Amino acid sequence: MIADYARLAFRSISHRKLRSWLTLIGILIGITAVVALISISVGMQNAIQAEFEEIGSNRIVIAPGGYFFGPGSTGYSTATFDNSDLKAVKSVRGIEAAVPVLSKTVRLKFREQETSTQIIGGPTDAETLKVTSKIDVFQIAEGRQMDTGDDYVITISQGIAYDTFERDIRVGNNVKINGIDFKVIGIGEEAHVIGSSSIIPLDTAREIFDEPDEISNIFVMVKRSFVPAEVAEDIKKELRKERNVKEGEEDFYVQTAQQVIDTFTQILAVIQAVLIGIAAISLLVGGVGIMNTMFTSIVERTREIGIMKSVGATKNTIALLFMIESGILGLLGGFLGIVFGIGLAKAAQYLADIIGGISLVPEFSLFLILGAMSFSFFIGMIAGVLPAMQAAKLQPVEALRK
Repeated sequence: MIADYARLAFRSISHRKLRSWLTLIGILIGITAVVALISISVGMQNAIQAEFEEIGSNRIVIAPGGYFFGPGSTGYSTATFDNSDLKAVKSVRGIEAAVPVLSKTVRLKFREQETSTQIIGGPTDAETLKVTSKIDVFQIAEGRQMDTGDDYVITISQGIAYDTFERDIRVGNNVKINGIDFKVIGIGEEAHVIGSSSIIPLDTAREIFDEPDEISNIFVMVKRSFVPAEVAEDIKKELRKERNVKEGEEDFYVQTAQQVIDTFTQILAVIQAVLIGIAAISLLVGGVGIMNTMFTSIVERTREIGIMKSVGATKNTIALLFMIESGILGLLGGFLGIVFGIGLAKAAQYLADIIGGISLVPEFSLFLILGAMSFSFFIGMIAGVLPAMQAAKLQPVEALRK
């Protein structure tokens, strides 16, 4: 019986092709946006998780200030670290290495062009270099890393090397930092989740910036047998003692790799919720459009309804027929929306790769596809309730007069 109702519904829809297509647009747009946004955001979360699995989950970054997000950022506080803080961090059990860096914003000049950028001063002692070779910020794609004894040399980030000046910076070129000559010995790896920076030797950075003790951030590697979150808590305790601050009043921030992932995930969730909320408006408009179409259909098919009732169709039969028809309208809009949503997500993947050099792979799960189809059918059915009730209430004699 349901199959017969569905055939009748499809026949009715096919007789009103233009109106049906126009009715589907609202549902189509809404489902397109939902499918594209969810698949892209899930793909981004997977990419972030994969990046951190690649660079390791045993990383902790410590920064002065109340907030840290990415290398070199010192948040909103004017607090700074010095060597006594570094010593306190190194005293914590479970730390394989603690790498201090000095970060400054400088004027970098190449040939006749100049730009403002962030420079990190990193240690060049042999022991630290073994550790920094494993940290993504210090990874090198071309040339070599800094070595013990290097002074006025620099490894340039890919963004500065290839996307900032008219001519690309190559290994062996010279650049000026605040008017001082530096030789380019390496080009950094493509940025990971927490980014990449241009790096010079820490001793050289202290000299040119006249900062003999200041430390901007401390990168920590945790021993494999220890839990990073627990080590992070111990670091906080030691730094509170060293800096004489109470719990809850810290002028520093300790961030594990998992916390970075959680922060990204929360940001994506908020953006996703807002955009899906906007898309839901399209679904609401689509539902109103289906309702309007069904009311119009009842007016056009009043005599047909009268005939059906005169041969024995019940109120429930008439109501179910119209609700199935409105549900099919929603289902068709949902199916087309899924097709367009997948296409839009694939287009975003292509543009992210071509324009931004970002590896983004949208994820189209079976749950997402079936959920979108079910939801669009549900919206259509709900939109058809009032028209179906009106059709069911028509009296056969009155309907046959139309």
